[in-house]
Order: sequence, then C-alpha cells, then structure tokens
Amino acid sequence: MRFPLSRRQLLAGVTAASALSVVGCTTENKSRSAASSFQHGVASGDPDHNSLVIWTRVSTDKDFENVSWEVAKDIDFNDIVASGNQTTSAERDFTVKVLVNKLLPGNRYFYRFKTAAGSSMIGRTKTLASGHVSKLGLAVASCSNFPFGYFNAYDAIAKDEQVDLVLHLGDYIYEYAEDGWGGNVGKEIERVHLPAHEIVSLEDYRQRHAQYKTDHGSQHMHAAHPLIPIWDDHETTNNPWMNGAQNHQPGTEGDWSNRRSASLQAYYEWMPIREPSIGMSRAQYWRNFSYGDLADIITLETRHTGRALQIDYAEHLPKIKTAQDRDRFMQEVLAAPERNMLSKDMESFLDKSLRNSVSEKRRWRIIANQIPMARTHVPSLKHPFFNDLIKGLSKKDPSDAVAEEWKVMGRVGELDLPFYLDTWDGYGAARERFYDLCAAAGAKDLLVLTGDSHAYWQNQLFNQKGERMGVEIGTTGISSPGDFLRLGIEGAELLDNLVAEHNPEVIYTDNRYNGYVRVVLDHDKAATEFVTVSTVLKPEYKTEVVRSFNVVNDQESLNYTS
Repeated sequence: MRFPLSRRQLLAGVTAASALSVVGCTTENKSRSAASSFQHGVASGDPDHNSLVIWTRVSTDKDFENVSWEVAKDIDFNDIVASGNQTTSAERDFTVKVLVNKLLPGNRYFYRFKTAAGSSMIGRTKTLASGHVSKLGLAVASCSNFPFGYFNAYDAIAKDEQVDLVLHLGDYIYEYAEDGWGGNVGKEIERVHLPAHEIVSLEDYRQRHAQYKTDHGSQHMHAAHPLIPIWDDHETTNNPWMNGAQNHQPGTEGDWSNRRSASLQAYYEWMPIREPSIGMSRAQYWRNFSYGDLADIITLETRHTGRALQIDYAEHLPKIKTAQDRDRFMQEVLAAPERNMLSKDMESFLDKSLRNSVSEKRRWRIIANQIPMARTHVPSLKHPFFNDLIKGLSKKDPSDAVAEEWKVMGRVGELDLPFYLDTWDGYGAARERFYDLCAAAGAKDLLVLTGDSHAYWQNQLFNQKGERMGVEIGTTGISSPGDFLRLGIEGAELLDNLVAEHNPEVIYTDNRYNGYVRVVLDHDKAATEFVTVSTVLKPEYKTEVVRSFNVVNDQESLNYTS
C-alpha cells in the first residue's frame, strides 16, 4: 500500500510573507535597548474560547522589571481589548506570562509587551472557535534539536496561512552536553549547546530554554500562531519514567525528583501555558481543547505521572531461544498488566473528555500523543545491504558499538519484536487499556497525531481483537535526524520500505526529511500534507510537500484516501 515518493509538489511559494512583515517585528520607533530587552521574542498558547496565555522574557541587569502588556483586535493597537502590568524578577527567570481573559471565541488578536526601554515585537494569536466551525488548520511539530540545525520548519509554519494552531508534541529542547548527540554538527554550524554540560539544575534548564528561543524560526512561529504544547522526554532527559530515566545517573547527577522538578519549573516559566489548576501538580499536564462542533484535541501525559520502567532488550534477548520464549516475552514481560503508561487521573480525564466529545457530536477526536502508537516490529534484515553492512562494520572493528547494535537489531528482526520499547510497543497491556477506554466512550475513530520518532508515519490502528480504532499520523523532526540516516539515504529508504511491508499497521514511513505535518480539518476530511525543508544546516531553505492524503470517516472508524 505504498505510494510513490515521486508524487511531490513544491509549496506555492511563501504565501504568508505579508503576515510576517508586521507580526514578529517591533514597532517602527524601536530602539536598540528595546530590542535587547526582548531577546527571546514573544509567544502565545494554551487557548480556550475566551482566554489564552501570552508570554515574553525580559533581558535585564536589574533586580526586577516592570512590564506592561496590551492585546488588541488590530495590529496598529487602535482597538485595545485588554491591558495590564506585571513585575518580573530572577525568581521566575525574568519571564512574563499573562492569562488574558474576557476574549471572544474564534477571534484573532495582536499583543505586545513594553518596558521603559521600549516595545517587544508584535505577536498574533487566536482563541478557540465555538458553535459551527467549517475548518481548522494544525501544524504538527516535534523534536527541535539546536545543534543539529536551524529551526527552518518553525519558520515555514510561521508563514503557513492554513495554520490556526501549532501542536508541538514534545522534545522542544534537548538535555545533552555540547559534545553529546548532535555536538559535531553543532560545532560545524556554530550552534553548540549552552550550557556546555548536560543540563541538570534549574539554572541549566532555564539557560537551555533561553538558547532555543533565540532561534529566528522559533521566534517567527511563536509570534505568528498560538501553541498547544506537550512535553516528551528530552524536556527533562532521555526516556524518563516515574522514578528515574535512562539518561539520569543518581551518583553524578543527584536526586531524580529534584532534576525532574527543575525541568518542569523551567518548562512552565518558558512556555506559553497556564499554571496548574488548584490541587494539581506541574507533572499533571493534560488538556482538552474543543474547537466548535469540529474537533476536540486531547493531550496525553505519558512520562511523569504513570509510566512504568522501560524494558531493556539487553536483559532479555539472551534468554529468548525459541518461538515459545519469544511469545512469553511479548505476553508476560512487554504486556505485563501492571506496566502502566497513563496515570489513573490521566485516564479519568481522557474518559470524560472523549465521552463529552461523542455526546456533543464533534466531528474529530484528536489524540495529541508523544510517542508512536502503531505496532512497529523490526523486519528481517537478511538482505544483501544489511549483510554487507554488518560484515563491513565487524571487519573494521569487531568491538565497534555500531556493528554490535546492528547485530542486535538483526536478532530482534529474526524474532519479530518491536523496534523500540520506550514507545507504546513496550507497554502492550497499557495500549489495550487505552483502546478499551476509548471504545467504551464510543470513540473508535481516533485521529492520533504523534511525535518523537524523527520520521513521517501514515499508520492504521487496531486493538488486539482486530477492531479498527482509527489512524495515526506521525511527524518528523524539526531538526533532529531520522535514526535510519546512519545507513545513508539508500539504506534509510530501504529500511523504511521493509518496515512498511512487514507491519500491517504501517502504510508509509520515511525518516529522511526534516519538517512538519499540516492537517486541515473540515467536516468531510482531514487533508494531510508532509511538508519538508530542504536543509537545516543553514537558515536559507525551500519547502516541499513530499506526501499528501486525506483521512475520512467510513462510518465505522477512520480510513485513508488519496
């Protein structure tokens, strides 16, 4: 069911240049001191029908800074609908976050901040619509790694006039040191991580967020569209669970709970999101965004409130000798019923949100999901390309970690086991509980939007009984490269094809590109396009649509049409 990769089209220029000619720029009488006061731009997000958050950060040597803000219906600020003042200080890293209330549903607004030195750039934002809605445009983004390249896909999103909301599905920052993953590329293009060490403390996380928000593409996107973000793992560190993480070593990096608390505090300070509701912790970050009669967007929290420890192949592969061993591992280890992904509170919120969406007869039920959900197992690697690869690596250096990695991958393929155990594939019982909850709420038409994998995905979802639960659309990385690119372009394409041929739930996958997914919803279809950028190694780029398709409801669940 593969569609030819040659079916491409160039985006019709950058049609939204006019939007950025004023949005994202300072006012005409901007002074240098004003520009230096707002070095991290402006942002908005977490909208509902009558309110949203606006954000900025002030760069200052003072102990505190008085900041005024304005929200208007017009870009010239002749019709100001809300205004106020806020004092910020080092206590919140000089960030400014305002929950603006008493706005009108489905309306576009402009906003700005001021200090004694002058004005910030102007931001453009929008509340959620109510009543009958004909269309909603989403940009789906994930995995922006600063040293790997410029956030050109963010800039393209800023210029995309079809976009109403940006759905960011995690890995907004990365925790690694300057010599960590991506470090070599960062040195070549002069985008090395700050601070130079792996981030652990509150000050570290603050500095890293600040660095990421200096990227011009990031500033343009945030100034142009409201953001609905959820975190994945790298906002804290790689592959966390309730009581630790793969990339956290207590002996040298301190107490896990302190590190997680620092990362979440910095996230709330630096992102345009609401503070936790009374009685909820920062980790309990889930939302439901209702967009008129058209769609509900429900965000999942899969890292800090319910997740059990990930299974490690290194511990179990040596014990798997037979087909029976393999089946026992799948059933008793990966699908152990006590291994949760979602917390009970998250599940209760999801159940309530889905039932309300079904009863209100909204057309689309969107699950904003950090990690791949479709069953994705390693195909057989008994292919001349991979045979030559492993032989070549082993001959070069028998102890080489890459050679050993591909040997392990080959064994996983022989056993028909999942690629990754940090995804829903590593939590089989939790995935079935998720499907059962959705089915009980009357929602077997899920439109799951997914990040994390640095690859495009067009998947179909089934429960263990073989019943369709909906579809999954995955986005590639903003700048993070696909895992298979270590094989070269030819090898990456070959492995993508083998993955799709081997896995019934995978229709298409491609990890060769950087970019985002555009989904435009109406009451008949979800028109989907995989939008790529030509490069992330320099700020000049072109955009291209490498794949497009529609999602439709066939009365039982969701399906695809070309």
